[in-house]
Amino acid sequence: MAHVSMAVNGRPASADLDPRTLLVQFLRENLRLTGTHVGCDTSQCGACVVHVDGRAIKSCTVLAASCEGAEVTTIEGLAVGGRLHPMQQAFQDNHGLQCGFCTPGMIMAAVDLVSREGSHLDEAAIRHGLEGNICRCTGYHNIVKAVAQGAREMGAAATPRAAE
Repeated sequence: MAHVSMAVNGRPASADLDPRTLLVQFLRENLRLTGTHVGCDTSQCGACVVHVDGRAIKSCTVLAASCEGAEVTTIEGLAVGGRLHPMQQAFQDNHGLQCGFCTPGMIMAAVDLVSREGSHLDEAAIRHGLEGNICRCTGYHNIVKAVAQGAREMGAAATPRAAE
């Protein structure tokens, strides 16, 4: 067993885990944060995207133990004070979902995209930025509209991160 401690959505979280436990398993099974979905187990679909120390990662291919001391944000951690995050609200406003399975990962990837690239994103930049996220229901039209609106609304709060 490995002892793992991290902050998840601003709260301390720790557990003794099998060292092979994936971050997505820890979030879903130990913490009952089921908004992070498992779609493929191969990092192809992006349904499991969360933020670790401010960067989007696919939690189905990251060991929980590798996140020791990290700050993890899941889809459940975006809303503040009962108010949806601007990107969540934009997905609702633009019906950027059908079945909703991919939506948490899409939103988390979109928030990361805006934090990296800024709020002035054209359609091509949005489509390129979401390439690692698959939606099996839609043609992405409403998803792209939602990300564009969410980016605009995140506006000045989103300062591009320098490339590392």
